Amino acid sequence: MKTFNIGIIGLGNIGLEVYKNIKKNASDIQKKTGFKLNVTKASARNIGKKRGVSFAKGVLEKDPFKIIKNSNIDIIVELIGGSDGMAKKVVFEAIKQNKHVVTANKALIAKHGDALSILSEKHGVNLLFEAAVGGGIPIIRSIKQGLIANKLHHIYGILNGTTNYILTEMEKRNENFPNVLKDAQRLGYAESKPTADVDGHDAADKISILSSIGFGTKILNKGFLVEGIRNIEIDDIKFAKELGYKIKLLAIAEKVNNQIKQRVHPCLIPFNLDVANIDDVTNAVVVDGNPIGRTIYEGPGAGKGPTSSAVISDITSIMLGGDEFSFGLSPSSKKKIKLFNFDNHHSKYYIRFLTKDVPGVLSKITSSLAKNKISVSNLIQEPSTKGTANVMLITHSSKELNIQKVLKSLSKQKKLFKKIVMIRVRDFKKL
Repeated sequence: MKTFNIGIIGLGNIGLEVYKNIKKNASDIQKKTGFKLNVTKASARNIGKKRGVSFAKGVLEKDPFKIIKNSNIDIIVELIGGSDGMAKKVVFEAIKQNKHVVTANKALIAKHGDALSILSEKHGVNLLFEAAVGGGIPIIRSIKQGLIANKLHHIYGILNGTTNYILTEMEKRNENFPNVLKDAQRLGYAESKPTADVDGHDAADKISILSSIGFGTKILNKGFLVEGIRNIEIDDIKFAKELGYKIKLLAIAEKVNNQIKQRVHPCLIPFNLDVANIDDVTNAVVVDGNPIGRTIYEGPGAGKGPTSSAVISDITSIMLGGDEFSFGLSPSSKKKIKLFNFDNHHSKYYIRFLTKDVPGVLSKITSSLAKNKISVSNLIQEPSTKGTANVMLITHSSKELNIQKVLKSLSKQKKLFKKIVMIRVRDFKKL
């Protein structure tokens, strides 16, 4: 019976969970695969740290490159994190040493995935990263294998549990972003430095990976629209609800006229749509293709349990030999494709103006809209409070470039407009 020896590099929460679950479930893994799985080595910056886990003598190794160069190791599991630095060095060197690699590192794959997949093909090893997107949802394997007979044209969903939790709690508790963020940090749902999550960068890395796999293209990891949720207030959630919408941070990739239309931003979604009712830290991904139509994948998007499950799934896939290409096809077959110019995007738009309560404000708004060929579908004006008022509107389908001209023009008039919030509306006919 063949034994697969693995080296885990990075013993944070995820690394420890992977180690514990492999040890705990080794017998079941052996029964299901026919192979034995053994954690031979594990590396951490501080190998003397108390972790509440017992390691056999000689397992812990401070220098990760000793593990990588160990001829008895078959699979390297990288769980350090970050797009560059030590994580990058570890993964590139492991592949050069003819080791299979499993990682949960979406930032690394989004930035260096194309180069790494070329290198892994050259050395005849696997590079797998199911845990990088969707946590416990097997979305990468589903697209690569389950939907292999389909031509995909649309992938979108909620890919960040932190922002989804914050938006859910803002609505439930009728509180604004800063207070809910503090609670999310206290509960461990948000990092102490939450920029990657709340500003949309985490979701951007994930949609870059899914887009590349789904459309067979080289990774598009820059130049596309990325917006977070910091600017959203409880007033926006309240107004959206009155009009039959919920606000969600969506990551979206579409193939349009042989271009990729890829972006991350908050959206107003009608109540009756699939992802509108995905709350808390749950993730959901919707995939449209032919001939299957629409498929929806939902589940826990983060946490040590779901992530370690995905990591071990990749390890067993390597043991069984059923996952040849990192992105579902040979790197030489991946096409370089242009990014859609988002200035040409058309949709409805929600815009809220927090204005000084003086005569003429509404006419300023409507004249700017008319000048830029934008018509209004709904308009609500909230009564004045302490000298200010909210004017909220939803446009008919309009061009992104024209909307941006309105926002730029009116935002300069700071004496009249205290704050302007714009959120794009997802047209149910396009979903």
